Amino acid sequence: MNDDETTVRELKRLVRGFSRERDWEQFHLPKDLGLCLAIEAGEVLEHFRFRTNREIAAALDDPARKQALAHELADCLWALLRLADVCTIDLAGALEEKIALAARKYPVDLASGKAEKYTAYLEDDEETASDGRNPV
Repeated sequence: MNDDETTVRELKRLVRGFSRERDWEQFHLPKDLGLCLAIEAGEVLEHFRFRTNREIAAALDDPARKQALAHELADCLWALLRLADVCTIDLAGALEEKIALAARKYPVDLASGKAEKYTAYLEDDEETASDGRNPV
């Protein structure tokens, strides 16, 4: 499997099959999978904690350390795929919709090269600037 050839559907089937073989579906409730995702994301952050960007880049040049990070990212992906599957969420469709919403909040001419939240450069009277939510 690789990113260029594998679909989200195939990945969902892979983790669903793994879970069913072990009779784990009984434990895969949305709350528990959400907690799993948050915990796994924390384990990803352990690879960056107390390190400069230069130190992180050097660590990624070490195949063993890069593989350790890859495994943590795979754990996050597993939890995300399982959560989406259990909640019957179409991840590709949700991402496409979310990007369209973010594009309205972050027009290229205003947001290009800037890291501020959209409220920093949009008018307060615009609907997207007053909802108080993060764009992504």
